Amino acid sequence: MHRDYVMTANAAATQQEASRRLPQSGITLGFGAYLIWGLVTIFWKHLKGFDSFELIGWRITTSAIMLIAYMTATKKMKPLLTTMRDPRTLVRLIVASILLTINWTTYVWAVVNGHVIETALGYFIAPLCTMVLGVFVLHEKLRRPQIIAVCFALCGVAVLTVGYGRVPWIALTIASSWTFYGYLKKQVQLPPLESLTGEVIVAFIPALMYVAVCWNHTNSVSNTASSTQWLLIALTGLITTVPLLLFAASSQRIPLTLIGPMQYIVPTINFLLGWLLYSEEITATKVAGFALIWICLAIVLLDLFIWQQRAVQSQPQSA
Repeated sequence: MHRDYVMTANAAATQQEASRRLPQSGITLGFGAYLIWGLVTIFWKHLKGFDSFELIGWRITTSAIMLIAYMTATKKMKPLLTTMRDPRTLVRLIVASILLTINWTTYVWAVVNGHVIETALGYFIAPLCTMVLGVFVLHEKLRRPQIIAVCFALCGVAVLTVGYGRVPWIALTIASSWTFYGYLKKQVQLPPLESLTGEVIVAFIPALMYVAVCWNHTNSVSNTASSTQWLLIALTGLITTVPLLLFAASSQRIPLTLIGPMQYIVPTINFLLGWLLYSEEITATKVAGFALIWICLAIVLLDLFIWQQRAVQSQPQSA
């Protein structure tokens, strides 16, 4: 009897220890995913001599090969292909693939052409675009702090337009394509990894054809890449897949309320890289514009925290 009690107590202690480690590992995995996504800017900078469209062709091609191999090894490929036979799912995957390609191409083009800070702006304002999408597409109502936050964001974009001397189209393209991509992903009833695999499968043939067309061009990868650059290009599939696997594992261990704020790691890293490592111009006007965006984000995060706290406090009362 005593032995059974000790074994039960030990099992309970082990379970409690495992439950404590689960969120910690989830945070570590999530931080790792966003850290890789942020530092991948350095990766693309080393390939700045090549056409960004050709680089995306290689990225899609190598990603498709790696993801198909992984899905086949884990015996998930056949169920995915069966799901893709559904016309509605296939159409959504095609549209998601187009949006993802636009996002990837704009980002890589911006990085190799010296607009790293503007990519940071794009990912800073992406959550705000999601809020706007919720209002105009899903007919959601904004709380007063959210309305104030959107006003700050609009002022920030206006100030940055003056600072750049043009509409910050790179940032707006990155933000809007990522927002609509995220919205469409919710309509696809597939886990993140399976969904991405479906998207790159759809884009695989066009990407491979583009790589083939560029093959004999004077400045193409095939004609000018060094052995180191070939290695980097071969790894584009790896840098696409690994952070996604880390993110998927993280999302299974910790709530989205913890993952959500982590997304700002990526644009923060990009902002610092563009400013400190690549010496991109930071004027007083740009600083003012970014400051307005950061105030907006602070309001959104504070409002989200207060709203969640109230929701938690109201649960025992409703019970």
